[in-house]
Amino acid sequence: MASGDERADLLDLDGSQLRIGIISTRWNTDVVGRLADGARRGLAHYGVTTIEEATVPGAFELPYAAKQLALSGRVDGIVVVGAVIRGETTHYELVAGECGRGIMDVQLQTGIPIGMGVLTVENDAQANARSEGPGGHNVGEEAATVAVELAHFSHSLNG
Repeated sequence: MASGDERADLLDLDGSQLRIGIISTRWNTDVVGRLADGARRGLAHYGVTTIEEATVPGAFELPYAAKQLALSGRVDGIVVVGAVIRGETTHYELVAGECGRGIMDVQLQTGIPIGMGVLTVENDAQANARSEGPGGHNVGEEAATVAVELAHFSHSLNG
């Protein structure tokens, strides 16, 4: 885990030259809307102005969309946001696990970093706690920080 000093360094990143995509799901729209707002807020904090946005039906479709956007050459990083909330069936395990594995695969296959802002939670209360607005805990905002930091890391290695 990053120390306070390391975290402070992240706040100084300049994202003004970065092109970042945000891909949101259309499932659990209240929660996902707050996550997407958080992602936009996070990118704005770093000065990112070139943002390409897309939506997909659900979390299972995020890896496909992320791969297509990564391969397009139009972005330096991607933020994915969604919410998988446990229900009464095993559908949760399938969607949550495959979404996470798929997102990781896309990063490794394409070299484009992805900030993972997909909640995998037990209930609505947990989803709400992780998607609060300004001043609260918002995983979308955190995922934006990850995308900016890793895009900078990639650029530092590749010139």
